[in-house]
Formats: sequence, C-alpha cells, structure tokens
Amino acid sequence: MTERRTVPTEAYRVEFRARLWRYPGPGGWHFVTLPQKYKPPVTHGWGRTPVHATVDGHSWKTSVWRGKDGRSVLAVPKRIRGAKGGGDTVAVALTFPSL
Repeated sequence: MTERRTVPTEAYRVEFRARLWRYPGPGGWHFVTLPQKYKPPVTHGWGRTPVHATVDGHSWKTSVWRGKDGRSVLAVPKRIRGAKGGGDTVAVALTFPSL
C-alpha cells in the first residue's frame, strides 16, 4: 500500500533528537537521519528540500537530501557540530519553507 501524505502549503517546523553518523570514506561527512514521520513529502532537484536547520542551538540554511533508499538525511558540518561525531546525539529543529 502506498503511503499517502498531504503536502503542507505553509512553512512548518519539526523538532527531534537524532544520533550523528559518519559516511564512510575519505573526508566522510556527518549526517543525521530524519525520522520517517518528518521526511519532507516533496523534494526539489537532486532529491533535496531546502530547510532552515538548527542543531544544538547552531542554525544555518541548508537542504535535507532524499537518498535512493528513501531515507531523508541532513548533513551536519564540523562548524555546527563542534567536537561531536559519529554516535553522539544532537537536538535538531528543521523549518521547511512554504511550498
């Protein structure tokens, strides 16, 4: 059965806690995976959706990415996560713009 979701027409915000994970390989980036219930219903080119992200109180404009496996992830740069790394838990807030 296909999941049916309504597409919000106004900006909305979600908050959750997630564990950081590091993509393997040279210079691997750190990510958090969005809970399924918060993944955006609509994505833009390349499977990305623009957001205003806040992780542990540090905010920036970025995008969440939809992977081929259907998961949505947020890349968390070093300047935002500080000394935290793979396995550490962070507080995440995402504001999705109106569509």
